[in-house]
Amino acid sequence: MKNELLRDLEWRGLINDCTDTDGLDKLLSEEKIALYAGVDPTGDSMHIGHLLPFLVLRRFQNAGHQPIVLVGGATGSIGDPSGKTSERQMQSMETVSHNVRCLSGQLASIFGDDAKFVNNYDWTADLSILDFLRDFGKSFNVNHMIAKDTVKSRLETGISFTEFSYQILQAMDFNHLYANHDCKLQIGGSDQWGNIVAGLDFIRKKQGEEKRAAFGLTLPLVTKSDGTKFGKSESGAVWLDKEKTSPYEMYQFFFNTADADAVRFLKMFTFLTQDEILEIEAKFEAAPHERLAQKSLAREVVTFIHGAEAFNQAVKITEALFSGNIAGLSQEEIAVGFKDVPSISVTEDLGLIDVLIETGAASSKREAREFITNNSISINGEKQSDLEFVVSKASAIGEKFTVIRRGKKKYFLIKHD
Repeated sequence: MKNELLRDLEWRGLINDCTDTDGLDKLLSEEKIALYAGVDPTGDSMHIGHLLPFLVLRRFQNAGHQPIVLVGGATGSIGDPSGKTSERQMQSMETVSHNVRCLSGQLASIFGDDAKFVNNYDWTADLSILDFLRDFGKSFNVNHMIAKDTVKSRLETGISFTEFSYQILQAMDFNHLYANHDCKLQIGGSDQWGNIVAGLDFIRKKQGEEKRAAFGLTLPLVTKSDGTKFGKSESGAVWLDKEKTSPYEMYQFFFNTADADAVRFLKMFTFLTQDEILEIEAKFEAAPHERLAQKSLAREVVTFIHGAEAFNQAVKITEALFSGNIAGLSQEEIAVGFKDVPSISVTEDLGLIDVLIETGAASSKREAREFITNNSISINGEKQSDLEFVVSKASAIGEKFTVIRRGKKKYFLIKHD
């Protein structure tokens, strides 16, 4: 392999399969190409699991190639059977259009103005059923379609004609981009191999047998070292939308990466150079308790998605929770950092003993008194040993939150209404 970009992708563990490695290597060594990756608007935000193909597309962009970013307004309206054991719930076209706008905004922030953004609804919406069957359906052999893993795995449980037709629509996409944008490479996850190959076959049938300068490249399915699927935290999927998953929560997700995965994910999800990653790896192996690999991973991903200011805020909240020194946190930062701790809402001032019982920090008044007299309780970062202390709105952070810490790690939140 001669091409520097392909060698780098291989080193990072980002190549699962390629339709013609030697041919793609030769093409990339000779010219800059247009290539694409796509996502279906099944929701109003992408999550971390969607990110990898677009990070690879961005790597091609950084190397001078032309990225084409496709949001599937058409394919998203029928559903990709890949990786699904049952039929997807059909979305209204209004919902699909809303999701297209949301995902397009997220992708624009990743690629900037130098990428082409397309929606496959634009070249399929006016297609009649007769034109679809005559001009496209005729080129697909049902026996070959059934043999694809995405379809074969659904034959026992059943698959609708709608989802069965998905691979035709995706093949139409590749052909359209090849013919109209000189797009020569499609990138996708390993589950998209069958769809990508179908697209290449269709290009040859529609454009001519000599049109072989088109390729498919798939990325590995990302799993954790324990075999579980990557991209979900205890509270669910890690979304790119900061209203669904805050930058702090995203930071925590990557900061808590297992040691066995940290360097591998650094290679896959960051744009650090090989030399930079090797240096981090050496320091990490010498002192794993310092978590340099995880810190670097969290810094790079959060900064890339949300910016340096959001990253700095995430670090500020993390350090405050670790040290217990939370007095410097804003009301907004308290709301983000303590989103998942036990909490109660109050409308009046309460004695500390009652508060400890109400929040679950203590199981009885006797235990509450013991915690207080033993200096185990902190209020907004300050130790509190006064049994008569009153938790009030006036002394709350932003007159909204009072944070109670029991011992070193147990937090409880009072919301003052």
